Amino acid sequence: MSNALIIVDVQNDFCEGGSLAVNGGADVAAGITRLLAAEPGRWAHVVATKDYHVDPGAHFGNPPDFVDTWPRHCVVGTPGSEFHPALETGRIEEIFHKGEHAAAYSGFEGHAADGECLVDWLRRHDVDSVELVGIATDHCVRATALDAAREGFSTTVLLDLTAAVAPATTDVALRALDGVGVTLRGEPVIRTA
Repeated sequence: MSNALIIVDVQNDFCEGGSLAVNGGADVAAGITRLLAAEPGRWAHVVATKDYHVDPGAHFGNPPDFVDTWPRHCVVGTPGSEFHPALETGRIEEIFHKGEHAAAYSGFEGHAADGECLVDWLRRHDVDSVELVGIATDHCVRATALDAAREGFSTTVLLDLTAAVAPATTDVALRALDGVGVTLRGEPVIRTA
């Protein structure tokens, strides 16, 4: 069996200057790059997820309520959907796109270019434990970690390499993760504007 790092949605639109920016996102991108360089043998596999919207329907709101609807973000073909430039992508073996035509928070809702879903890819590579980093702690990182635990993977979130939207939603997310046995290491980055 082996382990994998899952990098969740470290994209331009979720970092400072993006259409749905999370404060601290650029620092998270740079921190993940530093960790990958400092501990090259820590994971057998490194994968990433991307929000990748074509027409996600009611997921985009005008005006958005920031609960169920959001500003336009990570639209396929736009710079906002690309990985943040501070994230070194050379170790990423596969990218799982999610949310083309509907809201999708968990990386386990995504698929690779060949259609393979994340859970099948991890199982095909004999992965039994995962560590998660990325954006946002209280939304897509939370959903991906919950699904990883539900699928039976030993799951850890490296909180100091995540960026969160707000303290209240982060508290709820951390309680939910703890409640299903996800290991939480460090403290989430929560910076208000």
